Amino acid sequence: MVLLHTPVCDFNQPAIDFDLPGVDGRQWSLQQCRGKNGLLIMFICNHCPYVKSILGKLVRDTAELQTLGVNCVAIMSNDPDDYPEDSFENMRKVAAENEFPFVYLLDKTQELAKAYGAVCTPDFFGYNADLELQYRGRLDDSGKQHARPDARRDLFVAMRQVAESGQGPLEQVASMGCSIKWKAMG
Repeated sequence: MVLLHTPVCDFNQPAIDFDLPGVDGRQWSLQQCRGKNGLLIMFICNHCPYVKSILGKLVRDTAELQTLGVNCVAIMSNDPDDYPEDSFENMRKVAAENEFPFVYLLDKTQELAKAYGAVCTPDFFGYNADLELQYRGRLDDSGKQHARPDARRDLFVAMRQVAESGQGPLEQVASMGCSIKWKAMG
């Protein structure tokens, strides 16, 4: 497990379209996922301790963001051949067990993660209503351990600001997590 930090936000970078299968049996595109006030795209996986430590808060925050018109989508781009816990079947189980209020998609070719420049799990990309990047930071100060119950909700606060104003905060703290598990070349 390699710890990586996300790069700083590249403000106004447009969201990249996709057509990926969801654990709900449907194909999903960028336009189907967007909300009237924004879209949060999250690169996550099933096995990463950084993702596991925030799942409860991620479910809470994404459900609250949806009430503000910000839709949310999670994408799993790890190589399930090397990490069986990240298989599509296990994605279904994790989504059901945690009652994900967002769609969970499989990026089997890893092309979408590469196009977005995703580097770790979790990696958050927060877009405004025009699908321009406004947030590339952390959920909160959780690492592999749970953050304090009163920890500042960085992601939620930033995306609420995006929903209300279309602009993300200038100060953002990078997310950190396990490296995306890329398929071996060759």
